[in-house]
Amino acid sequence: MGMNITKKILSAHLAAPSEMKPGEEILLKVDQTLTHDINAVMTYLAFEQVGLDRVRTECSVSYLDHNLLYLDNKTPDDHIYLQSVAKRYGVHVSRPGNGICHAVQVARFGAPGKLLMGGDSHTPHGGSIGMLCIGVGGMDVATAMTGVPMRLKMPQIIKVNLTGHLQPGCNAKEVILEMLRRVGIKGGLGKVFEYVGPGAATLSVSERASITNMGAEMGATTSIFPADEQVRKFLKAEKREEDFTEILPDADAEYDGEMELNLSELVPLCACPHQPDNVIPLKDVEKKKVQQVFIGSCTNASYSDIAKAALVFKGRHVSEDVSCTCAISSKQIYKLLMRDGYIDMLLDAGVRLLEIACGPCCAIGQSPATKGVAVRTSNRNFKGRAGNPTAEIYLVSPESAAATAITGTFASAEDILGSDLSVLTEVKEPEEFPVDDSMIIEPLPEEEAKKVEIVRGPNIQPLPIPDAPEQHLKAQISLKTVDNITTDDITPASAEFSSMRSNIPLMSQYCYHRYDPEFAARAKAMGKSIIIGGENYGQGSSREHAAINPMYLGVKMVVAKSIARIHKGNLINHGIIPMVFADPADYDKLDLLDELEVEDLLDQMKTREVEIKDLTKSISFKAKLELSDNELEVILSGGQLRHLQKQLKEMEEK
Repeated sequence: MGMNITKKILSAHLAAPSEMKPGEEILLKVDQTLTHDINAVMTYLAFEQVGLDRVRTECSVSYLDHNLLYLDNKTPDDHIYLQSVAKRYGVHVSRPGNGICHAVQVARFGAPGKLLMGGDSHTPHGGSIGMLCIGVGGMDVATAMTGVPMRLKMPQIIKVNLTGHLQPGCNAKEVILEMLRRVGIKGGLGKVFEYVGPGAATLSVSERASITNMGAEMGATTSIFPADEQVRKFLKAEKREEDFTEILPDADAEYDGEMELNLSELVPLCACPHQPDNVIPLKDVEKKKVQQVFIGSCTNASYSDIAKAALVFKGRHVSEDVSCTCAISSKQIYKLLMRDGYIDMLLDAGVRLLEIACGPCCAIGQSPATKGVAVRTSNRNFKGRAGNPTAEIYLVSPESAAATAITGTFASAEDILGSDLSVLTEVKEPEEFPVDDSMIIEPLPEEEAKKVEIVRGPNIQPLPIPDAPEQHLKAQISLKTVDNITTDDITPASAEFSSMRSNIPLMSQYCYHRYDPEFAARAKAMGKSIIIGGENYGQGSSREHAAINPMYLGVKMVVAKSIARIHKGNLINHGIIPMVFADPADYDKLDLLDELEVEDLLDQMKTREVEIKDLTKSISFKAKLELSDNELEVILSGGQLRHLQKQLKEMEEK
C-alpha cells in the first residue's frame, strides 16, 4: 500500500530503522528548530552545558517576538542574552519587530518535507507548507540542536478529507473550530491530522496555517497539508521557489482513521469560555455586551485575515463601548497592508494598531476588564489566559471580530455587509511579498563565533537540574487539581510573569499562583511532594516552566487521570515522574496533605506499574508509567540534560 504525507516525511528522517507502528517510539533526525524569547533562555542555558561549539541542525532560529513590553530590566536582559548566545552558537536571530515566529519561519525558512521542532505548542503552523512541525519543550529543542535524534511516539495518522469551498464571511478559523467541536481538546492526543481532498486545494497557505496552528488545541502531535500548487505559489511569492518540493499522499495511501468535512457547509462559529472546543454557531451566542476585541495572533494575522477585517470596518467605526486592537503577524505583511490601503481602513475605523508581536494572546498587554467580555481571533480562551481570570474570552474569525467591534455585541460579517458580503472574496493572497531580511541576524562563521562573549544580566539565573529518583519515596500531596489544568494555571502568563522565566528561584514563587496561591509556599515547606491531577493535566502551551517550577519546589511525581503530550515530555525532561491512575476512580479517594509512600520505586518503575500507599487513609492504589524504555532511562538519569550529556559522551567515545 502507498504512503501518506506524514509517513513519507517521517521515514525520510528516521535515525534508526522502524516499522512506524502507532505507539512505537521512533528516533528522528531534526532539520530545523525554533525558540521564542519567553521560553528560550532555559533552552540555551541547557545547550551551553553540553559543551558543543555550534548547533548541529541545518537551521536554528531564535525569535524575539513574544514579550516586547519592557516593564523593567528582566526582558531586555533576556533579549540581550539570547542575541549573544545565538551569535556564539550559530543560531539565526529574528529581532523584535520582524514578526511572530510561526509566520516568519514559514515565510523565510520553512520548506516542504523538512522536520521542525519548535519550543512552542503552535509550531504545527508550518504544516501549511507540507513541512512536519512538532511543538516540544525547550529541553527537547536543546537536544535537537546537538544533533542527537529526537524521540517521538509514532502517532496515528488521521485523514481529513476536505470538500467544497469556504463561503463568503467564513474563514479557515471555522474549519479548525469545527474540528475542535467534533474532536475535543484531547481527541487529538497521539494523532496527526492530514488534510487532503479537493477542498484542501482551495485553501491558501495562510488559511491552511490557521488550521494547522490550532490543531494544538486538539492535543494533536501535529497537522499537515500537501505541498501542492498552493505551496509552490506561496514560496514563489517569497522568492524561494527553489525550496519547493511536491509532496502528496499516494493514491492508495493508508491511514489510521478518516474524517469528512465539507467546507461549503460551514457557518461562522465561536468558541465560548473557557475551552477552545466549546464551539457553537456564532448566531447562537448570547448577545452580551462586548468590551474588548483583539484581531491578530499567530493564528489569524495574515494578509488576507487583516484585509478582510479591514473591509468589514471600511466606512464604519468601532463601537464607543469597545476597545479594539490589532496585531499583524510580520513586518512583511504590515508593509503590504499599508501599500494596499488596509491599514488606513483600520485606523479610520478607530482600531488601535499594536506592535508586531504575540502580545495579548499570552496576556502581554491588553488584558480584559474585570468580568469583561473579550472577543479574540487567537487560539486559546482558557480561564486567565488573557491575564484576567474573571474575564470571558470568545474565539472567532477576523471577519466576525470586526463585525463584533462595530456592533458592540456578537455579530458576523454578513450582519454588517449584507448583500455586499461577496466583497470579501476579492481579497487574494499577494503574488509577490516584499522580501526584507534586514531584521534577521545571520550566524557568524564558526571561528568568529567562538570569540563572542555571552552577556548575562542579573535576571539570567542558572538552570536547575533535578536529582535522580530514589528507591524509597515518602511525601505528602501538595496539590490536587481538577480536570483540564493548563500550563497557564501552573505558570501564569502576562508581561510580568513572562519576564521572570529566566529566574526560576523568583518565578517558582508564583507556581499555581492563580489556582492555589498557597501552593508554592506549601510545596517548598514540604521539601518533597506529589501532585494529583485530573484528566488532560498540563494541556495548552509548551512552556517547560510548568515542569521546572514544580521540580524546583520539590515535586517528585505527578499522578493524574491523563497527562497532555508536551507537558508529559517536559515532566520527564525535568525529572518529575509522570504517572496515570490504573483505576481513575482512585483519584476521588485522595486528598490534599495525604501522605503517600512508594517502596522499591526504581524497581517498580521498570515494570511500568507502581503500588502507592496512602498512609493517611491506610489504603493503596496502582499507577501506570506510560513510558518508553528511553523515557524511563531519562527519568532514572535525573532528567534529559544529564541523559543528553551521557549520550554525547558515548557518541564521542565511539
